[in-house]
Amino acid sequence: MKQLRLKVLVGVFVVAGVLAWAAARLWESFGTLPSVPLAAPIVLAVIAVVLVATALSIRSRLLAQRERRPDAKGVEPMMAARAVVFGQASALVAALAGGAYGGAGVFLLGSLDIPARRDQAIYAGFSVLAAAAVIAAAFFLERVCKLPEDEDDTAAPAA
Repeated sequence: MKQLRLKVLVGVFVVAGVLAWAAARLWESFGTLPSVPLAAPIVLAVIAVVLVATALSIRSRLLAQRERRPDAKGVEPMMAARAVVFGQASALVAALAGGAYGGAGVFLLGSLDIPARRDQAIYAGFSVLAAAAVIAAAFFLERVCKLPEDEDDTAAPAA
C-alpha cells in the first residue's frame, strides 16, 4: 500500500479551490450562489475525530502487545489496513472538499459587508480548517499503522 503524499493532497486542494472559485464567479453572474452548508465543517470535524480515535486505539493496542501484557488484544493486519485505507480516502475527500470550500470562501471575501455572505465565508473557512484536521489525522493514523522497517533491508544482499 502506498503512503499518502502531501504533494498530491495539496495539488487536489489547489485545483479544487481554483475550480470552485471560477465556478462561483460564473454561477454568481447567472444567479445566486449556492450556500456553504453549516454541516460541512461539522461533518469534516467528526471524521477527523473518528480518525484520531482510531489511531489512538490502534496505538494503545500495539503498545500493549509490544509490552506483552497478558490482557492485550492484538491488532489484526486487515483491520489496520482497512483503517489506513479509510484514512487515505478521507484525506483525499477532505482535500477536495477543503479546496472547494476554500475557493468559494475566497470568492465570498469580496462581499463580507453582506451578513449572509459573511456567514458563508466563515463556514467555508471552518470547513477548510476541518479538512486540514482530517488530513493531519489521516497522516497520524498512517504513521501509527506503519510497520517497522526491517534491518535486513538496509544491508547489502549476500552473493
